[in-house]
Amino acid sequence: MNKRLGAEFLGTLWLVLGGCGSAVLAAAFPGVGIGLHGVSLAFGLTVLTMAFAIGPISGCHLNPAVTLGLAVGGRFPYKDVLPYWVAQVLGAVAASAILYLIATGNGSAIGGFATNGYGAQSPGHYGLGAAFLTEVVMTFFFLFVILGSTAKKAAAGFAPISIGLCLTLIHLISIPITNTSVNPARSTGPALFVGGYALSQLWLFWVAPLIGAALAGKVFPAIEE
Repeated sequence: MNKRLGAEFLGTLWLVLGGCGSAVLAAAFPGVGIGLHGVSLAFGLTVLTMAFAIGPISGCHLNPAVTLGLAVGGRFPYKDVLPYWVAQVLGAVAASAILYLIATGNGSAIGGFATNGYGAQSPGHYGLGAAFLTEVVMTFFFLFVILGSTAKKAAAGFAPISIGLCLTLIHLISIPITNTSVNPARSTGPALFVGGYALSQLWLFWVAPLIGAALAGKVFPAIEE
């Protein structure tokens, strides 16, 4: 179990460092900024690379919503959900600490620090209702793809690619709305360093992804042959 938790810690650290790091350090860099498309791809690549690296060890969840969705779908024991959550959140916090030290290394303030938000904190100023619905629906389809890609009848060896591309697509859709969470751990790490509004709105980025994941965990087995 300790090896699995260590893999989840390191995998989630990589996801937050790579995904949020691209948003904080590279998205708006003068002359070569990677923008929305680059950040979306970065998040997808973190999952794709870690799925190959630690998938055989821990299943490469990297996300409390994924862990819950897999448990609801009968693919993961409920008794291991909480330990996975703890490892994932700690990994996200560690990544955010590393990113904070790097981002402030040239004297810059951290600004929004890739936090998630709604209302005035949404990139497109979308309200709470739109943000909540987006996070539920995006997480639902993320888990749907994960469950389908890792099913017994799925083509072997391709799950990391489909899952990574799915996360890229999700970011392309929802960065303008919530800055894209679909992952409570990813939201928690940066929020702890920003505080204020980020912490006050953090509840949505736990509740909505967990609802979406649980729904997928119920729906996919019902339609699976």
